[in-house]
Amino acid sequence: MEALIPVINKLQDVFNTVGADIIQLPQIAVVGTQSSGKSSVLESLVGRDLLPRGTGIVTRRPLILQLVHVDPEDRRKTSEENDPSTWKNGRLYKGVEGEEWGKFLHTKNKIYTDFDEIRQEIETETERISGNNKGISDEPIHLKIFSPHVVNLTLVDLPGITKVPVGDQPKDIEIQIRELILKYISNPNCIILAVTAANTDMATSEALKVAREVDPDGRRTLAVVTKLDLMDAGTDAMDVLMGRVIPVKLGLIGVVNRSQLDINNKKSVADAIRDEHAFLQKKYPSLANRNGTKYLARTLNRLLMHHIRDCLPELKTRINVLAAQYQSLLSSYGEPVEDKSATLLQLITKFAAEYCNTIEGTAKYIETAELCGGARICYIFHETFGRTLESVDPLGGLTTIDVLTAIRNATGPRPALFVPEVSFELLVKRQVKRLEEPSLRCVELVHEEMQRIIQHCSNYSTQELLRFPKLHDAIVEVVTSLLRKRLPVTNEMVHNLVAIELAYINTKHPDFADACGVMNNNIEEQRRNRMRELPSAVPRDKSLKGPGGPSLSPSEAPAPSEAEGAKGAGAGPQGDQEAGTGTWRGMLKKGEEGAQDDKSKPQSSLPASPQKGHAVNLLDVPVPVARKLSAREQRDCEVIERLIKSYFLIVRKNIQDSVPKAVMHFLVNHVKDSLQSELVGQLYKSGLLDDLLTESEDMAQRRNEAADMLKALQKASQVIAEIRETHLW
Repeated sequence: MEALIPVINKLQDVFNTVGADIIQLPQIAVVGTQSSGKSSVLESLVGRDLLPRGTGIVTRRPLILQLVHVDPEDRRKTSEENDPSTWKNGRLYKGVEGEEWGKFLHTKNKIYTDFDEIRQEIETETERISGNNKGISDEPIHLKIFSPHVVNLTLVDLPGITKVPVGDQPKDIEIQIRELILKYISNPNCIILAVTAANTDMATSEALKVAREVDPDGRRTLAVVTKLDLMDAGTDAMDVLMGRVIPVKLGLIGVVNRSQLDINNKKSVADAIRDEHAFLQKKYPSLANRNGTKYLARTLNRLLMHHIRDCLPELKTRINVLAAQYQSLLSSYGEPVEDKSATLLQLITKFAAEYCNTIEGTAKYIETAELCGGARICYIFHETFGRTLESVDPLGGLTTIDVLTAIRNATGPRPALFVPEVSFELLVKRQVKRLEEPSLRCVELVHEEMQRIIQHCSNYSTQELLRFPKLHDAIVEVVTSLLRKRLPVTNEMVHNLVAIELAYINTKHPDFADACGVMNNNIEEQRRNRMRELPSAVPRDKSLKGPGGPSLSPSEAPAPSEAEGAKGAGAGPQGDQEAGTGTWRGMLKKGEEGAQDDKSKPQSSLPASPQKGHAVNLLDVPVPVARKLSAREQRDCEVIERLIKSYFLIVRKNIQDSVPKAVMHFLVNHVKDSLQSELVGQLYKSGLLDDLLTESEDMAQRRNEAADMLKALQKASQVIAEIRETHLW
């Protein structure tokens, strides 16, 4: 069991080399108020003067003190184990001449045999970090003492608890020191050595108060009562040492330190311990064998060994878990590049494959927080783009007056007998043109998602790219450039799809013919209803009734020239032969209004010129935008609107189907097919290898740190594995 403390010391050395604080090793932390005698207790345990002494705050940085017992008969073995570099060719060198020596972590392998030099080095190192005017720091100083007069211990000397700032100390010095102390004693593997002066009331002990905050049950707190020889005359510490005042589970031990006068007179620690024993025998004879510095050292050694025994299984598990984690972390950083050409080609190929897999939905890392890749493109096609098209009103932006104006403009100087076809074409093209903007917006959204996939692949799928920032930037630039080149081509195709629909208004489209057939039947039924309502005096000449069209009175029959013009609009003989399914045959209207409608002029309903006494220029008067339409005008507008709506729905359906196909062919699939060849062609060049595969300094540093930590953990695991089970009990 004596081998346990050296094991912990070895583990401490292992982790000190990498500066790690991830393993909470068993140790003893010394806590107390300023000038309560903490440093004196530690010097008594070491048996030598090695710590800075004086008034005020002296300990301003944590001092991790490892005491290593050295057998005088086997010094070489111990020295080799702890520092093989002190031996060379079977001879001891580097100034290790005495039987006691010390080593600092920050001075590497330098050996100190003069303890005055050790004290001076502690002061120098403290001032280097904490300044020279009472400032504190939480960066520890590591000191290891080899001596045949010590027991194996790991102690931490902490700054004393203070209340009022002095010198350059900040106003919150009390809080800083408190947080520093709690940082160490909060470790569940730490034994708290609470130091309290005997000439103060134990009930006011700041050390015990702080200890109870983290150890309310007192399972790992040992109280040390110092300055027993400085108590007022007529008082003693019997009740305190017996645990009657404040009970502590691990016990209370009284010690007598050297006074400042003893230190000034160069009184040795050995003489002080001898005087301490005499004082205890005289003052507390019944408690002498359970108090004093020697008993304190043995007790601490025993407590620490038992504590290590209890902590070791959990510590072993913790080290193994951390070793596995750092092994995985190191693997993610990758090995240093040896074959740059193969590495570059591998990274390019992997990125291209991940990019395509993200679009196809077969990527290794599937996003769960939001849609990405191919799924988002599908959503754009069928949800965003589809709903946008469906929200477009077929007659949006088109008023009845606009329709009527288009009909009149298409008739020329003569009043129309039929609704002119050209007015339908002009109006329906105007409405179809509105589908171009949402179609181009669909292309833009898909392009943005293709751009987002680049970042997705960089973050989740190709961790290696984080090692090479220049390669990552180059890949992003190549893919962005490829997407940028395909965007105008895709936009042009989408523009052409709309232009194709505008180029030829197919009134023979099956869906459009069916809609017109239903409309013709409705118009025929309305005509018959109107004919029944006409007075009997009105003549009805059925000889001019066209097949499937409304009957015309002789006065309304078109002249040969008009019929010739009507033929151009689809109402000629050929149109008569196909009147059953034709589009425009059902648009023929009976001129109930006759000459009255024809003679009515738009200007007749215009208000008079506001300037009285002047002639009204009819060309300067605006066309009325709001008036009551005649029955015939109302019917003509309704026919055109119904035809526009029917044909618009057909075109919208075509656009909704063809635009996603065009985007997939000209943008998505083209990028997928040519991505790898584009990357290889632009990046896989011998002149770019060294530049592209330049590793980031941050990544190289993290890999080195992870490698050092993994090495330390593996070494720590080996140290623990060397302990046999019998050592634990």
